[in-house]
Amino acid sequence: MIWKTKAMRRRMLGAAVVAVLVAQGGMMDVHAQSTQANTAKSVSQDPWGSLKHVHAGVLDVAYAEMGPADGPVVILLHGWPYDIHSYQAVAPALAAKGYRVLVPYARGYGDTHFLSDKTARNAEPAALAQDVIDFMDALHIKRAVFGGFDWGARSADIVAALWPERVKALVTVSGYLIGSQESGKTPLPPKAELQWWYQYYFATERGRLGYEKNHHDFAKLIWQLASPKWNFDDATFERSAPAFDNPDQVAITIHNYRWRLDLAKGETKYDALEKRLAQFPAVAVPTIAMEGDANGAPHPQPEAYAKKFTGKYQYRLISGGIGHNLPEEAPQAFTQAVIDADHL
Repeated sequence: MIWKTKAMRRRMLGAAVVAVLVAQGGMMDVHAQSTQANTAKSVSQDPWGSLKHVHAGVLDVAYAEMGPADGPVVILLHGWPYDIHSYQAVAPALAAKGYRVLVPYARGYGDTHFLSDKTARNAEPAALAQDVIDFMDALHIKRAVFGGFDWGARSADIVAALWPERVKALVTVSGYLIGSQESGKTPLPPKAELQWWYQYYFATERGRLGYEKNHHDFAKLIWQLASPKWNFDDATFERSAPAFDNPDQVAITIHNYRWRLDLAKGETKYDALEKRLAQFPAVAVPTIAMEGDANGAPHPQPEAYAKKFTGKYQYRLISGGIGHNLPEEAPQAFTQAVIDADHL
């Protein structure tokens, strides 16, 4: 696929990044100086072109691919309620550097579908991570650099922890996101619990019906709350909104949050993986953890998870009003982190 690199460069201009290396653990504060760094601009044409499909495990996975077929592989994983457009600037920038970039829709999003109506609409963390391994196997990819945020960061963390031989390096927004049902039973301080309001809403039948009826408006609200300084326009949101029309979106979302509270069961075939995750395994692959200075979504503090990364490690705080959807809000910083992680 040939990409319009000049047009892409024009879209990428204006976000100079100043990195100041500070003390422990390679901690870094990166400031996006452009006033456009946290403002999404309208793009008249979808950047992906035709998506590809592959049967992987229980799914028919829809994914975008950019860059040379023989380039080193980068896999970028999106979160909830977002889609592959979070990487619409990152992917072509990495492709221009010679990477083969793959951006799959997770189960319940876009044109990714279950191969059988009988398969459980399960969104426990081990299932989502297994989807990534199945995706790699289907495409005969032995090893890749991973980047992810939100659900995507959790899946990338899990793959790095349980299948380190498949991960060359990792870029994870909000750091270490591996959890368990048992840990989910521990009450948090009131302000932290308030941030999880939608988790408790989804625990009710009223919440499920509300999300089913209003999932587009719900997603937009989450975008606004999670990135309070990201001035995205309607066109930016509407590019991603069709991904939430997947017939399994509601079931996948509700199961994920109910599973965390031990209000929904997973599948026995993932029990062994979940038991390993409940031990909070360390991540030994080279890693760069990132955080936006205006992230309004629930997220752990960097000092709480730094020791979980036992290999080469850096932490980068991206300033300038950057929220939860870091790859789309600060694409230059995220792109550079992927390249740097690959060379740690």
